[in-house]
Amino acid sequence: MKVKISDLEKVAVKKETYPANNLPEFAFAGRSNVGKSSFINAMLGRKNLARTSSTPGKTRTINFYKVNDDLRLVDLPGYGYAKVSKKEKDSWANIINEYLETRENLLETILLVDIRHDPTQLDIQMYDYLLASGFSGIVIATKKDKISKSSVKKNIDNIARKLKAPVKENIIPFSSVDKDEVDELWYIFEDIIKFKKA
Repeated sequence: MKVKISDLEKVAVKKETYPANNLPEFAFAGRSNVGKSSFINAMLGRKNLARTSSTPGKTRTINFYKVNDDLRLVDLPGYGYAKVSKKEKDSWANIINEYLETRENLLETILLVDIRHDPTQLDIQMYDYLLASGFSGIVIATKKDKISKSSVKKNIDNIARKLKAPVKENIIPFSSVDKDEVDELWYIFEDIIKFKKA
């Protein structure tokens, strides 16, 4: 898919402030600082549409990005940031859960993990939750450019093993620097839209 127009359409916390449910949505979950904003910028061919930060826990809202008036990419708050209170962590969890459990036009929720590290316990819990909720189990392993090419397969195999992924091919290495996988992912998203419409 060629991205012609992309905009931050809405920033929301409660479902009353979500945009209309008139477009298919793809949501992205992952721990703080895993690179969700950089991933979205790479997918949209924009530099700073999704604000990136070296400070974990920066995204505390649900950010809806409209693409070509055809679909939305949805950036969920990062989880697992240690330097916030339990109350704030619970608040983020409630924001994420309300969206995942009530959004009728949500087609797929994709987990982002850091290819350099083992998935955390929270990553595993989120992955299991997404599979149990009927999602495909697609995982984007970010920051591929930070490791050697020879390490990519080994690290993907390790992530698949730790997550107990039923389909290893659903774990896709990704770099927001070289953007090699952008076209492949757009094909996957388009196929999901066609399949859900059928």
